[in-house]
Amino acid sequence: MTRFLTPSKIGLLALVELYTDAIVPTSSTIPILSFILNQLLPNNLKSQPRDLASLQSLPFLLDLKAFETVLAVHPAASGLPGRSLWDHFLKKIWDIDSLDALHVFFARRTNLLAKSRDDLKKDGEMGIPPPSEDMIMLSRSSPFGSFVRRSKVEFERLRFGDALALWTAFRKWREASKTYWSRRHGALGRWTGDSALADGEEEWGMGATEMLELVAYGGLSLEDTDEGCVSSDEIEKLLEFQVEQMQKIGSRIPMEVKDKFKSILDESIMVPSLAHYLNFLDSWRSGDYPTSFDNLHRYFDYTMQNRDRLFYQYALMNLAVLQADFGCYDEAVAAMLETISTARENKDNPCLNFALNWMYHFGKAHPNIIKGTESTNMLGVEREGLAFLRIKAKETGMWTLWSSSLLSEAKLGMSNGESVATIFENILKSSHLIVDKNMKSMMGPQVAMYSALWARLGVTNLSRQHCDVFLSCHARYALFDDTLRFTGRIAHLLTEKGCYDEAMEKMESLDVNSLRSWKTNQYWLKYRGILRLKRDLHRNNLDGADQLLSQLLQSNGADSDPDLSFEINSLHIDYLIRRTDYGRAMTKIEQLATAMKEDGDDINLRIKLLTMKALLQEKCGRPQKGFSVAVRAASIAWRARLIPALWGAMAVIANILTSLSEFQASAQILISILPRALQCENCSLNAQLYSFLVNAYMGMAGQAKDSLKRKQNLTSCLEFIDRAFNEYSVLEDIKGQCEMMAKKATIMRVVGEKVLANDYASAYLDLKKEAALVA
Repeated sequence: MTRFLTPSKIGLLALVELYTDAIVPTSSTIPILSFILNQLLPNNLKSQPRDLASLQSLPFLLDLKAFETVLAVHPAASGLPGRSLWDHFLKKIWDIDSLDALHVFFARRTNLLAKSRDDLKKDGEMGIPPPSEDMIMLSRSSPFGSFVRRSKVEFERLRFGDALALWTAFRKWREASKTYWSRRHGALGRWTGDSALADGEEEWGMGATEMLELVAYGGLSLEDTDEGCVSSDEIEKLLEFQVEQMQKIGSRIPMEVKDKFKSILDESIMVPSLAHYLNFLDSWRSGDYPTSFDNLHRYFDYTMQNRDRLFYQYALMNLAVLQADFGCYDEAVAAMLETISTARENKDNPCLNFALNWMYHFGKAHPNIIKGTESTNMLGVEREGLAFLRIKAKETGMWTLWSSSLLSEAKLGMSNGESVATIFENILKSSHLIVDKNMKSMMGPQVAMYSALWARLGVTNLSRQHCDVFLSCHARYALFDDTLRFTGRIAHLLTEKGCYDEAMEKMESLDVNSLRSWKTNQYWLKYRGILRLKRDLHRNNLDGADQLLSQLLQSNGADSDPDLSFEINSLHIDYLIRRTDYGRAMTKIEQLATAMKEDGDDINLRIKLLTMKALLQEKCGRPQKGFSVAVRAASIAWRARLIPALWGAMAVIANILTSLSEFQASAQILISILPRALQCENCSLNAQLYSFLVNAYMGMAGQAKDSLKRKQNLTSCLEFIDRAFNEYSVLEDIKGQCEMMAKKATIMRVVGEKVLANDYASAYLDLKKEAALVA
């Protein structure tokens, strides 16, 4: 494997010569130059013009077909009419007909470079004519000039064996165009492209010439055209690209790409140090802690031998993130604190700001770990810390950190139940920055914040639309973690509407290779388990739910996602209530409430816990004991504009009023909130509201002195029972359906419709049998 030169590089040099010879027409200049620069510039300096989307489909290691794709469609500015740039390009590469001609080709590359006055004066003294005025001369410091100069130097450094290997690889590389070249230029001999063998045939004969070809080239096989076509320079570029993609998308390398890349690396005597970092990322994503730890140390051992402590903070930063991902939180905090100290010492502001931002988010996720360290004053008060990070990010031009700080302020405002206008202001500032700086990778957190805010405001349709917009337009530029979370969010909304099969299909439609990452796969499995658990609970399949719960609770540790953790705990409480184990359910609620109070968790989760507590009191037959809790939940939800939580709390208050025989007030509350509650598209909440409304109207019917009024109230009861039954049917909630059927049978017995009462009683028994069969 050569350091730099490959057959495709020779093709690029020939293409550069075509450009300097003014053969490329003006209309074709931009596509041709873009094609060349796409191969020469580093990945971070490449632009993506809109009209050059075809360059995206070109292979990383250029073959002759790639050159034909670009050149065949462009006519030549000079030469024979009807000839394209592809014909001129083939003439250039087929004119190199021997190893000696290859040496001459590289020796003449200096003629493409602009000469200084001294050089021109020297050429005049030696009788060398100046270059033609029509010829385009390359500046020595331009990308093309640097490429030409480096190619010449690298070729001169090659040993004879390496130069011969390059010539052999070049012969194989251009062999695919031999048929076309023969057709355009008449019949060609067998030794076309190799003047040494063509001249030798006349002197030595056919047999001796074939033997010489076999000895010199070992036979020309088109099956192994990749041999000798890869250089160390291209390997390093490929490594940089793979690392960039893994960090940008967050997924592992596909197995076929990994195997191909390994076979290429095996040809190289020296393994680039970046290969160790690539192995570190891959083993980290796969959940292999010892291998990732070893590769991380190996990479920084190779890259930091002569750099003292200049990049030491980046080694510590990677180590801290690695430790945190594998649950070693104390070690992660210690490593990140040392990163902060080293970054300050080296005045590395980007690294320092990133480390402080990481410490803030880590502290939000694991407050108990931060409390045990001396880093509590690192950022001061939470809001002041965010303001500090935002100002520093703006000063240093770290746009991603600036946008992240604005979104963190918005999230903090949502968690604390602060002004919705202030939250929107921070989100819009972040949105403007993202669009202005074209930060496509930040669209995931941005859209997630919009979706969460609209969901809290009760506009579920807009929340779902934001998720769909991200998956349709922005998923290809974002981390796969963002794609997974948005897909999970859509699946969650579908389960609230009873579409379990569609929700599971949504989760199953995710990219299989991206799910090979350990942490991503764990999140995906948990979410699928939660969807199945919800369905089992609604179907009253408590044995199956118990098995799923035991697995989910075991994985519900300190390193789990906070939202998933609360969802699992909520379903555990629902399971205990369905088992009529109210004591354990109340204990679980109290434990969660205490933990949330200590950690300062999201106010929306605390309201949900308060509502659960009030509902549990009603299940225990003591609804009045939950009155103060429900009022507190409703008051907090109203102040924070948490609309779905507010409707849930108001429903509990209305039910408590029903237990106090305040049926009219209860019905008024429920009727006033029902239209807005239906916008939340939550079938469970809708069914609960209709069920509570049935109780209120039943109480009003009992208090009615007029038979007509009583009949009207009972008719309303039947109507709302049907609506509640439909909502429970959509959710496949057997217990709710049975409850509605029992109420309907009771009403029919009260009004004297014994036949219908018996029919509804039979339907009730059929539902019970169906539930038993499912279980």
